[in-house]
Amino acid sequence: MSARKIIIDTDPGQDDAVAILLALASPELDVLGITAVAGNVPLPLTQKNALIVCELAGRTDIAVYAGCDAPMGRKLVTAEHVHGKTGLDGPQLPTPQMALHDGHAVDFIIETLRREDPGTVTLCPLGPLTNIATAFERAPDIVDRVQEIVLMGGAYFQVGNITPAAEFNIYVDPEAADIVFKSGIRLVVMPLDVTHKALTTAPRVEAFRAMGTEPGRMVAEWTDFFERFDKEKYGSAGAPLHDPCVIAYLLEPDLFTGRHVNVVIETGSELTLGMTVADWWRVTDRAPNAMFMGDLDADGFFALLTERIARL
Repeated sequence: MSARKIIIDTDPGQDDAVAILLALASPELDVLGITAVAGNVPLPLTQKNALIVCELAGRTDIAVYAGCDAPMGRKLVTAEHVHGKTGLDGPQLPTPQMALHDGHAVDFIIETLRREDPGTVTLCPLGPLTNIATAFERAPDIVDRVQEIVLMGGAYFQVGNITPAAEFNIYVDPEAADIVFKSGIRLVVMPLDVTHKALTTAPRVEAFRAMGTEPGRMVAEWTDFFERFDKEKYGSAGAPLHDPCVIAYLLEPDLFTGRHVNVVIETGSELTLGMTVADWWRVTDRAPNAMFMGDLDADGFFALLTERIARL
């Protein structure tokens, strides 16, 4: 079977970095390119961080593009309070030697979807959906060419992590999320309900450190940094590895369970802006538009992640 073609759209972020490493370590996936977007930190840092991670994986062949530096119609909200001022705080990181590819990430997404056979490219957004929605708005013809979108974002039972009602990625650009969720494309959503169960407990982190490799050490040190915030916030035994859930689903979908339900993005309310209103109990007549995940096999998830990172 040929490798699944994907585009990773990302705002690294330590957990984004781990997701990218997982994808680059997995021969089942053909990473056509990585597109950076403003989110966890501003665009100059997210694009730099994407280059750093590719070099860490030994994959300087990967095309990295810079994308949108602000949401579609709002001021950028960032998350340095979680990820540090660079987005990859923790270990000392080298200045990347790789260069960004010429051109804008949105143009790369459009051109790639037009070039590849219809239904053969999966989009994997790990941050705000600005690049994806902008591409759809600019080139409506590409929407029907997307195989699937598997994204990290939203919440239902876990409510919000940036406001009482909203998860960060959706909150940063709710208008972009609204476009994506209304696109009619097959959607698989990894909300906080799932990612908060992918906790980096001490034995799991030590398994990365014990690899004795640079990628293993980096993953352990990134986790050491950002789990302090989450442990204090949630009182949990570790920090949630949000974004690797997207890549793990592509590799082992049976690790996850959820429901095909309707999900609407709140764009008007000041109180609940960015909320993913998931009709989990199917109490409306709105048509289902997303596979909204609710649980995962955490041990299986970390077994996959550890085995793949050890390959790098």
